Amino acid sequence: MPFQQGSARTRQRTVLLVGIAVLLAALVLAVVLASLLTRREQEDGPKMLKWKDRGTTKNLQEVILGRCYNYVMARYPEVGDKDCLKIWDSLKHAFIYKNPCNITSEDYQPLMELASHPIPCNKSLFWSKTNDLVHRYTKSNQNFLTLEDTLLGYMADRVSWCGDPSAPGINYESCPKRSECESNPGSVFWKMASKMFAEAACGVVQVMLNGSVEAGAFGSSSIFGSIEIFNLNPDKVSEVHIWLMHDIGGPQSESCSGHSIKRLKNILEARNFKITCEDNYRPVQLLQCVHNPDHTDCRICTDT
Repeated sequence: MPFQQGSARTRQRTVLLVGIAVLLAALVLAVVLASLLTRREQEDGPKMLKWKDRGTTKNLQEVILGRCYNYVMARYPEVGDKDCLKIWDSLKHAFIYKNPCNITSEDYQPLMELASHPIPCNKSLFWSKTNDLVHRYTKSNQNFLTLEDTLLGYMADRVSWCGDPSAPGINYESCPKRSECESNPGSVFWKMASKMFAEAACGVVQVMLNGSVEAGAFGSSSIFGSIEIFNLNPDKVSEVHIWLMHDIGGPQSESCSGHSIKRLKNILEARNFKITCEDNYRPVQLLQCVHNPDHTDCRICTDT
């Protein structure tokens, strides 16, 4: 009997140990499976949407803050005090963690109010299809300001940004083009900034257009043609001077009597603006010839 009792205890102990071993194995297996599932969920979880345009500019915060401080402290201190940290925060909150195709004007309204400043009369210079030339001109002639020479435009020029609903809320890989969705962060920003720039214009305003573009110098779908021209205030703006520039060595597709310029004049006249138009405005042409002094198109620049 004692032997049988000892054998029974041994069997019980063996069963208990086997049970404990099975339980431990089950726990280990559960932990491993949970880890694998978590990793798969992370890999298969929400990903940044893929768009066709470049992503958010690297170090965007530092770029915006640096430009803001440079503008208000060195370039145009007459603008007065501007809270660059608040300006950055308002820009960030306009797009971070948001679907980049659902941006609204309300998202940017705080930014517009924080960064706005008066534009002196007779200094507003609008442009279309003359990006490089018009900004070379304003750098050499401080009597004129384009949108990109205002605080808003200076901070945002040639940088990009967009958000994403998933972490970290900013998409550095890609952002949507206008053709993918119109209500993207860049398009909404520039439309609002352009509207505000046009509304602030007073006195004589200038517009530089490209007469070498085959499709026509004035485009109704451009920012100037669709937004700025309709937000000029006839009670504040006395005249609109059109400078129709041709590329050095390029085709002269259109002159001041061209078809698209006539459409532009009709729009302006209907809004009661006085208009002048000049082919190859000499001060700008002289700047073109600095870079092309020996070209035959520049002989007029050296005539005495």
